[in-house]
Amino acid sequence: MAEQTEKELRVRKIVQGTVIDHISPGKALIVMRLLGISESTGFPISIAINIPSSKLGKKDIIKLENIFLSESDFNKLALIAPKVTISKIQDMRIVQKSYVSIPDQIVGIVKCINPTCITNKAGEPISTKFTVLSKKPLSIKCEYCGRVMDFEEIMANLIFR
Repeated sequence: MAEQTEKELRVRKIVQGTVIDHISPGKALIVMRLLGISESTGFPISIAINIPSSKLGKKDIIKLENIFLSESDFNKLALIAPKVTISKIQDMRIVQKSYVSIPDQIVGIVKCINPTCITNKAGEPISTKFTVLSKKPLSIKCEYCGRVMDFEEIMANLIFR
């Protein structure tokens, strides 16, 4: 019973908003930064890191009260947390449960590593645009210069809001 009470405290229900569950352990703060969500939202945010999980061993969870995610946010999550589940909550109930998948094109989420790419030129109003060459392992190709990037390069060049 004590374990159940402890678990309930860790995963307290929210009235309305979004629950991002099954985040790889230790990645919750990166997810928050990538989504551009901070304490300045004015809404309650709960972050649990390294929570025991029967499926993953350990996981992170983020609960965002009164905040709902866009399709662009789903695409960002797919890059850094491909196993997440996203639950839309209304009146303390899950009204929609979604899973992410890496899109065929990635726009404005990753900076090109080629310093001479037009997307890296000061004053150019061009968003980065990549075609996904492979989802496992993740590999993308810049639509403007043709540079190919692997997972580590993608993670090192994420564009934070």
